[in-house]
Amino acid sequence: MTEWKQAVVIGASGGIGAAIADALEEEGVAVARYARSMAGDAHIDLEDEGSIAAAARRIAKGTAPDLVIVATGLLHDGEHGPEKAIDQLAPVWLARNFAVNAIGPALVAKHLLPLMPRTGRTIFAALSARVGSISDNRMGGWYGYRASKAALNQFIRTLAIEHKRRNDRSIVVALHPGTVDTALSRPFQGHVRPGGLFAPDRAAVQLLDVIDGLKAPDSGKLFDWEGKEVQP
Repeated sequence: MTEWKQAVVIGASGGIGAAIADALEEEGVAVARYARSMAGDAHIDLEDEGSIAAAARRIAKGTAPDLVIVATGLLHDGEHGPEKAIDQLAPVWLARNFAVNAIGPALVAKHLLPLMPRTGRTIFAALSARVGSISDNRMGGWYGYRASKAALNQFIRTLAIEHKRRNDRSIVVALHPGTVDTALSRPFQGHVRPGGLFAPDRAAVQLLDVIDGLKAPDSGKLFDWEGKEVQP
């Protein structure tokens, strides 16, 4: 963890994002925190590319980030939750899932990957989910979340291929944190097996351990909190 000089954490007001930023700072890493709920220069909204571009312009004035983590995600809000059946599909909710879970992180990459060093090991990581794996889908349901995370995984793969041409030691990955005790998972924690619910600080350390162990050939893939590759 101490190899990083400058980290950027998007979604730093959430349970996982805040814990990741705290863990990095405890290791002496300089961390720039951004989130939709933060005001001023720390504000960034994945549904507003202008805010992402503005944050990128500020980041460009400082030390180039060698670690960028997008710790955001949408599974439910006050009115909507994951669909259990096809008759619950709603175009506006589906579009918002894609906007937050797939398009937003891709736009962050659009503006921040060009700011990362051209040489040396760099990592751009976005939180994804095992349910985004098409081959692992055995239960059905959760249409918007599944599809948007699958789209994110494809974005990650495509970004990794392009960014490798800029820096052959760069790593662009998706990470599955498991079920973490945050607002995102809270309505669904009753179905989690014993020992399968992680506190945010533990999840952060697990994810950072995975990041530390990544190699250049791992770019473009999805890994879970144990460092195991999740097949598409």
